[in-house]
Amino acid sequence: MFDAVANPIIELIESMLTPLLGLVGAAGSVYCVILGVKYAKAEEPQDREKAKGALKNALIGFLLIFVLILALKIMMPQMIKWVNSIRKGTIK
Repeated sequence: MFDAVANPIIELIESMLTPLLGLVGAAGSVYCVILGVKYAKAEEPQDREKAKGALKNALIGFLLIFVLILALKIMMPQMIKWVNSIRKGTIK
């Protein structure tokens, strides 16, 4: 019963990780380019600082999302093994 529920979910997550990495990378790049253009066009010092802060926050956010997705992709086989060991009762 557990396998019938868990296996499709695990397969869905594993199949989505690689495209998700590409999507986050592409969206992050486009968004950062737009913010970079906004920063370059800003004439007032307040606008430059605001655009600079937005660009910095976007870079940090997209980098964090990218790293977390990559960590999930790397850790997925270990998590599957862990869940299977719990299910079989072999964990100590």
